[in-house]
Amino acid sequence: MALQLPFKFSSKNSEAGIAERSRPSKMMDYDQPLVWVTLILMLFGMVMVYSASIALPDSPKFAHLLGRHEYFLYRQAGFIAVSIAAAFFVFRIPVAVLQKLAPMLFVATLVLLMLVLIPGIGVSVNGARRWLSLKVFNLQPSEMMKIVAVLYAADFTVRKQQYMHKLTKGFMPMAFAIGVVGMLLLLEPDLGAFGVIVCIAMGILFLGGFNMIWFGGIGAILVCIFTAIIALSPFRRARMFAYLDPWQEDNALDKAYQLTHSLIAFGRGEIAGVGLGNSVEKLHYLPEAHTDFIMAVIGEELGLIGVLVTLAMFYWLVKRAFDIGRQAIALDQFFAGLTAKGIGIWIGVQTFINMGVNLGLLPTKGLTLPLMSYGGSGVVINCIGLAILLRIDYENRVQMRGGRV
Repeated sequence: MALQLPFKFSSKNSEAGIAERSRPSKMMDYDQPLVWVTLILMLFGMVMVYSASIALPDSPKFAHLLGRHEYFLYRQAGFIAVSIAAAFFVFRIPVAVLQKLAPMLFVATLVLLMLVLIPGIGVSVNGARRWLSLKVFNLQPSEMMKIVAVLYAADFTVRKQQYMHKLTKGFMPMAFAIGVVGMLLLLEPDLGAFGVIVCIAMGILFLGGFNMIWFGGIGAILVCIFTAIIALSPFRRARMFAYLDPWQEDNALDKAYQLTHSLIAFGRGEIAGVGLGNSVEKLHYLPEAHTDFIMAVIGEELGLIGVLVTLAMFYWLVKRAFDIGRQAIALDQFFAGLTAKGIGIWIGVQTFINMGVNLGLLPTKGLTLPLMSYGGSGVVINCIGLAILLRIDYENRVQMRGGRV
């Protein structure tokens, strides 16, 4: 008995099937939601920078601005424009080229960190020497080192993959490189940037398959090292004790002054906030309201709702970075995958520290909120990092279509 097929096979059906399979994919060339979330965070940050800084020209510290209340708004808008231009340029660089350049970029950034410490070249602000003057704005090499550390650690892990289970060849070279960076950063001083860079390097080594036993032991040693740095530094030790009891009278008026006013700002904001532009703490009570403590202004003006929306966008950004990295590794692009996850670690750790400091969960540390806080170096480097992430995602999409980069 002949087998009865449920459909009739014809050359027309065959041709239609081939045409359907050969039709170009509807997959977009780039990750549109990632671009939009990045732009929203930057523009939202620009609005909050304007709100947080509008009263600064009235203080003696900024008397040279002569009542130019839009000064920081225009500067931040300019930084965003430069950041977008830099992101377009970096997006066009293939990931393979970035991998080749990673060691040279690391050495070049080390040189910049050394130049910062030379009197007459490095610019000192509030007792810290972290900037190089470019006339238009001050370049902060420690911000550059964050993205360079991601590229260098990812390249190192791929090159030394067979040694990841060994301490001498799999960890010690990276430890030496990061140790040199740490020594230079502590001379500025910039313990916060050093902590972020250590987290980036350790996170990428962990994701690259570093021996778990060694990883746990080294993690414990790093905790001891950071504890010793704090204990042996009088001003850092004083900050730690102030953090533990910020409302003590001596602390509230001195080392914990920023923290107490940040907590007051969050308390005033309650659920829905006091309204955009209506913050009281930004009126010369909360220092650095437009940089390190911009989240406190968001909490006061937009309340818990504004804080949760901001937190949700950063959570999505970090999760998307890990998703892109996982996809790249599935396509055997290990450097690209580790770089994408390293960018996620960088943005996630710095956001966590900034928000933790603002909320009193962590000791006061001078780290900005990525994409949102005022500053040229931070916004530009953040955008360059996310442009690299977009490039990795773009190459993933090209490969999944069966094309070549």
